[in-house]
Amino acid sequence: MRMISLDGQWELYYLQQGELDIDHPVALRASELKPIAAAVPGNVELDLCGAGILPDPYVGENIHLLKPYETYEWWYQRKLTVEPSGVKHELVFHGVDCVATYWLDGQEIGRSDNMLIEHRFDVTGLLQPGQEHVLTVRLQSPVIAALGRTYDPSSYAFPVNAEQLWIRKAAHSFGWDIFGRALSAGLWRSVELVYHEPNEIADMHFATTKANERQAHVQVFYQFAVEPRTLNGLQLRMRGVCGDSLFEVTRGLKFAYGTMELTVERPKLWWPRGYGAANLYTVTTELLHDGDVIASRTGTLGIRTLELLRSDVTTLERPGQFQFKVNGFPIMVKGSNWVPLDMFHSRDAGKYAEAVALAADLECNMLRCWGGGVYEDHAFFDLCDRSGILVWQDFAMACAMYPQDLEFQDMLRKEALAVVRKLRNHPSLAVWAGDNECDEIFLDRGLDPNQNVLTRKVLKDAVFQCDPYRPYVPSSPYISPEAYRLGTPDCLPERHLWGPRDYFKSLYYTSANMHFIGETGYHGCPNLSTMEKFLDSGSVWPWQDNPQWITHGTDPVGGPDSPYRFRVKLMADQIYELFGGHPDTVEDFILASQISQAEAKKFFIEKARLSKGRCGGILWWNLLDGWPQFSDAVVDYYGGKKLAYHYIKRVQQPVCIMIDEPENWHVAVKVGNDSLTAASGPFRIWDAESGETLLEGTFSVEANGLAELGRIRAPYSMQRLLLIEWTVDGKSFGNHYLMGSPGFSLERYRRWLDAIALLPHSFDAAQLGK
Repeated sequence: MRMISLDGQWELYYLQQGELDIDHPVALRASELKPIAAAVPGNVELDLCGAGILPDPYVGENIHLLKPYETYEWWYQRKLTVEPSGVKHELVFHGVDCVATYWLDGQEIGRSDNMLIEHRFDVTGLLQPGQEHVLTVRLQSPVIAALGRTYDPSSYAFPVNAEQLWIRKAAHSFGWDIFGRALSAGLWRSVELVYHEPNEIADMHFATTKANERQAHVQVFYQFAVEPRTLNGLQLRMRGVCGDSLFEVTRGLKFAYGTMELTVERPKLWWPRGYGAANLYTVTTELLHDGDVIASRTGTLGIRTLELLRSDVTTLERPGQFQFKVNGFPIMVKGSNWVPLDMFHSRDAGKYAEAVALAADLECNMLRCWGGGVYEDHAFFDLCDRSGILVWQDFAMACAMYPQDLEFQDMLRKEALAVVRKLRNHPSLAVWAGDNECDEIFLDRGLDPNQNVLTRKVLKDAVFQCDPYRPYVPSSPYISPEAYRLGTPDCLPERHLWGPRDYFKSLYYTSANMHFIGETGYHGCPNLSTMEKFLDSGSVWPWQDNPQWITHGTDPVGGPDSPYRFRVKLMADQIYELFGGHPDTVEDFILASQISQAEAKKFFIEKARLSKGRCGGILWWNLLDGWPQFSDAVVDYYGGKKLAYHYIKRVQQPVCIMIDEPENWHVAVKVGNDSLTAASGPFRIWDAESGETLLEGTFSVEANGLAELGRIRAPYSMQRLLLIEWTVDGKSFGNHYLMGSPGFSLERYRRWLDAIALLPHSFDAAQLGK
């Protein structure tokens, strides 16, 4: 096939929906509306900013200025002149937000109502060589579309974003606690004109069913578009190369669809980060007729098996599990939740490389794509494939009870089939999850989430139909029939650990009994230079009763009765818990908040690693902000790294020495090894102030193991900082342990911070918070 990009500058017309009688490009042309320049891919708010009509919505309280545009409609238009070829012509819109009608030269060619998937329209015979054509797309208001729907008692969403239920677009755009309310509209991904040839490789899917170092078995599913006259004499030729590993196969074909099993001797396996190389084969597939190549395709293949061993419940009497295994080995998951990289999604793709590089630098081996966002594109998954980062993929539903009727089921089924078929070849893709926290919403409403036909039937069937070898979980967290009967979150093998968000070593956190932490976080103030970018100069300080702090807290609603106003106070209270007071200056507030966040997230990760065997992993919330805010992210919207980033980098190293919480007057020193190679080397632990060595020697830990190295006396009343350093294969690593109970002195911790910063993977303590 041949593709012609239609990206670039388009014209954009806009008006209050219903204000004028415009329902066709002819009526648009006859109106007196004047267009502005629009970028494709793009979002209308960015175009309005570029035209000087809107101020920067990321700054101050400008986000609330978008509200009047929620009931507008938007008309994109451009001219094109082409030289058609091939036997079939398609217009492909990779992302359209959201309720759209399409015309070519005034002839309607289709409609769509889903931002999250691509849309294809057959325009064969409508394009003439050398002739100028006009392509028009009308985007209507999602709020008005939502008003036209019927709602039942089996549906529910929070009052602040109830419009999301029937509208298939990123749920956060209706307002969330991590994004401002920005309903948006736009051709947010690329637009292409595709010319299809008579013979094409329409689809290839690879699924590894068995794999070890000696041999791998890969199921290959293929489908071709071929001329009927070529069915006799068809052959499939496939060649894969990864370094010095090679496989080749040629098979005769009886039909344009089929399956076969590929055997690869001594394969180079794909491994998650920390466990081995993320090996990828370059696979060239050729379709031959009577020995001549009539179609070809090149892609990548990661040979690996993946299992998710999980139980429906876990109790003291019947301990359960939630454990990922790759190539037969249990993997300790250490990673982050992934939210969209920008409030306006046309900007997402340009940030992929830097964001995934940050995850790799932190030694994340999994990212969870949260259900309130979008399905990321191939470029994101390609980066994860190469970086050895597994992806937990939620379907795009979050924190609501979505419509159960047949029409919505059909909408969701179509979406799921499109997304699963698109992404299923990526070795990084680990698991499909039905939604984010929707089971909990059912429970909160006094209903059984197992009656939810969307996640128990529609999505489950779609995954089995198109990707039957990959795990599926109905919800995150999933409340099984047995868990529903038990009626306590303590029985869930996978949980989101939020709770009161009090002291990070409170009983809520230390007594949590799950096997996998799907979410947990802690607030951290962004750097001052970042705050000065999104707050007006007079609003940088103080934090109390500051409307701009509240807006970026994040409060997508605004006003004195908003349910989100508490979040700034929560951040301040977390500082108070650790240091026994609220700082008097913005510089000290930032530093204290970043210390609080960093110690909390370090503790959560260490708690998971120290529970290895029982705990299968942790996905902390979250890596990056999608708009400027005070949040749980460890890297702010403008790329500023908080202190937590540096602490997490140290404690997510494959081999890490950690100190457990006090018991019987002592703390235990342990070494965790999340790799497939045994490790050993020297280590030392000393007091940060006196320099006294408290424990030293040589450690040894088996592959994928956890070992105790000794104990250090630690009365609860003693506040001190312990510094840790160890060496593996000639490379040094560092960590620390904050001993004692709060409140700690901020000035004393500031001195400790200078010593912490000098440990391996050092950072500049003097620049923290600036």
